[in-house]
Amino acid sequence: MITVVIAEDHQAMLDGIKLSLRFENDISIIGEASDGEMLLEIVREKKPFVVVTDIRMPKCDGITATRLLKKEFPKIKVIAFSMFDQPIAVSQMKDAGASGYLMKSSSIFLLQKAIRAVFLGHTFFDEAIIAKDAMVNEGKILSARQKEILRLIGDGRSTEEISEALCISIETVKTHRKNIHRKINLHGKSDLIRYAIESKFDF
Repeated sequence: MITVVIAEDHQAMLDGIKLSLRFENDISIIGEASDGEMLLEIVREKKPFVVVTDIRMPKCDGITATRLLKKEFPKIKVIAFSMFDQPIAVSQMKDAGASGYLMKSSSIFLLQKAIRAVFLGHTFFDEAIIAKDAMVNEGKILSARQKEILRLIGDGRSTEEISEALCISIETVKTHRKNIHRKINLHGKSDLIRYAIESKFDF
């Protein structure tokens, strides 16, 4: 039996999770917490195999709670269940020791799959999180100049305007644009503009 403790301060969400797991023969919820401090107390008492926790909670946030839990109980698996998909939040949960990260907008049945996966020693991350991670990692392979050009494209600047702003030739800008396309596997001008706007890199 996979024993689970859930930390969630929204009762409706908690009720939905409990309902979805009620008839799963291999998963049992043995504790509930509405804040981080309560989570720590319940885990110490119940010693579950898996913890499912929100990130933003009163008294002690999910990231801090995960770090403390993993230090005290390294074998316990933690899954973040959050409405936040910012790379920094995902990174902090990974660093704290989480084995999974799901968006609350995901199907509740995906949570069942994640619980079983981390219990078996695997990691499980929402596809939306994986996609966003990929976008961030792609940004790391661009040169400083290419990032600068991508930022200007995102600002709506034309090739000619970028050339003037950076004091480089139009041909050089075009070459950089081609290399950006190649590095991040984009196929057209509109794709590049959309990527530059939506990726929201911290340049």
